[in-house]
Amino acid sequence: MARFTLPRDIYHGKGALENLKNFTGERAIICVGGGSMKKYGFLDRAISYLQQAGMEVKVFDGIEPDPSVDTVMRGAEVMQQYQPDWIVAIGGGSPIDAAKAMWIKYEYPETTFEDMCKVFGLPKLRTKAHFCAVSSTSGTATEVTAFSVITDYQKGVKYPLADFEITPDVAIVDPELAMTMPKKLVAHTGMDALTHAVEAYVSTANCSYTDPLAIGAIEMIQHDLVASYNGDENARARMHDAQCLAGMAFSNALLGIVHSMAHKTGAAFADYGAHIIHGAANAMYLPKVVAFNAKDETAKKRYGVIVDYMGLGGKDDDEKVANLIKFLRGMNDQLNIPQGIKFYGADSYPTENGFVPEDVFLERLPEIARLAISDACTGSNPRIPTQKEMEDLLKCCYYDTEVDF
Repeated sequence: MARFTLPRDIYHGKGALENLKNFTGERAIICVGGGSMKKYGFLDRAISYLQQAGMEVKVFDGIEPDPSVDTVMRGAEVMQQYQPDWIVAIGGGSPIDAAKAMWIKYEYPETTFEDMCKVFGLPKLRTKAHFCAVSSTSGTATEVTAFSVITDYQKGVKYPLADFEITPDVAIVDPELAMTMPKKLVAHTGMDALTHAVEAYVSTANCSYTDPLAIGAIEMIQHDLVASYNGDENARARMHDAQCLAGMAFSNALLGIVHSMAHKTGAAFADYGAHIIHGAANAMYLPKVVAFNAKDETAKKRYGVIVDYMGLGGKDDDEKVANLIKFLRGMNDQLNIPQGIKFYGADSYPTENGFVPEDVFLERLPEIARLAISDACTGSNPRIPTQKEMEDLLKCCYYDTEVDF
């Protein structure tokens, strides 16, 4: 038996944000990040719509990129004092992920962060509040997923929280918000979405409910991501839908070791002045993981199906896998994303000498590999790597060398 869970309602299309006017309750708290939602007026509109619904509204703002455990605990404390009926998270993946974790702590104050990290081990939510997610970026799809990623900065590790309980009640996918994304964010979130769809399709938890969503998302992203990156507003709107389809797929089919590696490398070198941005990490690692996973015959055949849908050609599955890898690397080039950690600059752009020194990478490699293997996403990867294989795979991702094991 399998389970397929989505938000009860998904409002999509231009003007979908206005559906906040139809919510019922006494108090709502809006969780938001930096300045873009304020700058472009979407925060004020959300406040106005909720007030028109007859609710008192409080704003918890300033949620940082890669939200921290400290921010989660601080936000949950505000919720304890305010007692909202609705938690409305608006913005990119960071404020939505943070608000999901706050929601758990709000409903169960005794819950520790360690408790939250138990995969599919959360108690029943919705005893105090319902949750609405309004996405402004076209990649994480956290507005429809059972996942959240929170960073423990003391350990330098990103932890994925996973439970169907944190799937939002309502998702609002309004392309007007996505028009605010800067070009670099379009690239990174778009490759994050593509990784979601590809990993969901070859995941060991894939099923006939998730496959069409994954394939549909891949086809849309193939057609629209580069155009969206280059300023096509219609393509930008379609990408907002495509990433949501990818999210529906992976929330139910789960992910794989591209995400395991991205989670554990993202903040691992923060003491050297930067993070490896999640979407860029996925983009760099995905071609390497495709090559690694394709040693599994079932995964290789499924990659072949993806290639058939994409129309990339190939006389057999081996050639199709090679064509998929070539396509993915070509996407990185078109989107100005490096091909390896060694060439990843502190600004995320390709450079001859990246911000992660080779000796530091090699010194931290065994622990990063160990953490990646234990990540929640590893269990549904079609091929489970050993410690040595994970270290070798990460080396290929650092030096941009071919995977032949």
